Amino acid sequence: MTDHDDIITSVRSGILPAHIYNDADLFAAERESVFAKNWLFLAHESEVPDRGDYVVRQQLGDSFIVSRDESGEIRVMFNMCLHRGMQVCRAEIGNTSHFRCPYHGWTYKNDGALVGVPFFKEAYGGEDELRRSDHSLLPAPAMEIVNGLVFVCLDPDAPPFSSRLGEFRDYLDFYTRPGPDGVEVRGPQRWRLPANWKIGAENFAGDTYHTPHTHLSVSEIGLMSDAKGGKRKGGTMYFAGGGGGATFPLAPGDLPSRLGVIGYTDEMIKRRAETWPVTISALIGKDGQIPSAATIFPNLSFLHLWARVSESQIVPFTTMRLWQPVSEQETEVVSWFVVDKAADEEFKRASYKAYQMCFGPSGMFEQDDMENWSSITRVAGGTMARRLQLNNRMGLRTDDSTIAEPLTNFSGPGAAYGGFGEFNQRRWFDLWCRDLESGPIDTKKTTSYPTSEGDDREHER
Repeated sequence: MTDHDDIITSVRSGILPAHIYNDADLFAAERESVFAKNWLFLAHESEVPDRGDYVVRQQLGDSFIVSRDESGEIRVMFNMCLHRGMQVCRAEIGNTSHFRCPYHGWTYKNDGALVGVPFFKEAYGGEDELRRSDHSLLPAPAMEIVNGLVFVCLDPDAPPFSSRLGEFRDYLDFYTRPGPDGVEVRGPQRWRLPANWKIGAENFAGDTYHTPHTHLSVSEIGLMSDAKGGKRKGGTMYFAGGGGGATFPLAPGDLPSRLGVIGYTDEMIKRRAETWPVTISALIGKDGQIPSAATIFPNLSFLHLWARVSESQIVPFTTMRLWQPVSEQETEVVSWFVVDKAADEEFKRASYKAYQMCFGPSGMFEQDDMENWSSITRVAGGTMARRLQLNNRMGLRTDDSTIAEPLTNFSGPGAAYGGFGEFNQRRWFDLWCRDLESGPIDTKKTTSYPTSEGDDREHER
């Protein structure tokens, strides 16, 4: 077995054992100690806009139905029939008032309530012997919806999502609350990447150092000239509460002029100025810094950039993605295009084009990153990798003091640094170490969940 205590001690010192990116024992511990106790993103409410709409989403080995029931409420239900454990819903997306198990025909309403059992009286003795209200689909142990984003936690005793998110909430508003109508999402695109899930998550949490090297060709062809090293060095790295990310510097000016240069219309700028937290408006308008990539621990990332889609047009775009672990050496990337719901259709089309050119399975940035991350994972699985210690100490002296002090003129939430450094990666790994050290949740205890009628029932977990 892997000695996790030694790994935790080493990682906290800024030294990463190379094999953590391809270690089966460590991955098994991550499943139970990281993913089972953190808030995980499933879907956005715009993916189920009408009564009866549903999507089926995975979180490691668990399958969930995200449904809008007949009353218009969002439900998240474990996709397993309470008779013999068959997946009740096999389609990934659709609209229905009921889910019928394909094995023996037990039928559930789209709020999870069991309403149909074939040969109910003959086989089970009717309602007196089998209370259907005791056999509703199991809801997620905990669920919260923030800005239309549906999060679940497998630990019913977990702290509320808002407390885990902390000050990062302002940055989440930047990505997903551009106005009173919020955002809509398109996708997701999904593809398998032969890489460990941690690499993408920590990269989006604030790795500005790779941009001028890995993505040099992107700036050279003019798709995004701001990806050059000088521009990236002029940005910042911040970490706030449960997430962190990086910013890009913008040209001199105020909030409207700076947003206008990267392609936002006057109407869109006005909505943002009226809706964003004051910290975000000051970060952009006063500091001249705009959030780019970010990660909410453990595996939900966001990205805001802009690209030249024609000789005369620069357009901004936003994307979010899950680094969904499949194994210690494989990740399913689930990527959504995110856009201001109130934007006009012409802007939405141009923004989606910018997203496709830069990210997604055909995007230039994405291709660059996937080559790096798959190579790291492949080499990390070898014998020599268990002898190698990777340096995660950029920005630290040998006595652990910082080479540069935190910025005092940073208007956004959290602690921020300028230039280059691995401050964010270390903070992200601190959260990872915290969860590994505290161990797995108790999956054997009995927990009460509300039924669709509002009373309580108990399920063995």
